[in-house]
Amino acid sequence: MSSMLVQRPYLLKAFFNWIVDSECTPHIIVDATQPCVEVPEQFVEDGKIVLNIAPRSVMQFSMDDDAVAFNARFSGQPMQVYVPLYAIEGIYARENGAGTMFPEEPAYQALDKEVQPEKEVEVAEKPIAKNRAGLKIVK
Repeated sequence: MSSMLVQRPYLLKAFFNWIVDSECTPHIIVDATQPCVEVPEQFVEDGKIVLNIAPRSVMQFSMDDDAVAFNARFSGQPMQVYVPLYAIEGIYARENGAGTMFPEEPAYQALDKEVQPEKEVEVAEKPIAKNRAGLKIVK
């Protein structure tokens, strides 16, 4: 029997595009208790946080098969947000609630301990690469 890929990256991208193309505001529901989640702690309630990921609301937005990352302001303070896909529980449109909750995926549970230390290193490296590129542009 062949194993299927995890479906969350595909579902997240499809629902994100559908919500944005419908001129609505996409929000993700995040389990902030998961390892490697970087969100503003002061807005976490009962271990969860809802984040607006509309293109007009965030900067340097990135969504790939591993994580959603962006820069945004929270109460006027800039912050870099990093959410591994295994911590995203669902996505919906603010205006009408259309969206989906993601099913549990055993692959994320199996990879949980293996992937997380590696993600911490990647998060630390991303700002360094941006700073170097920024220095080249200044020259």
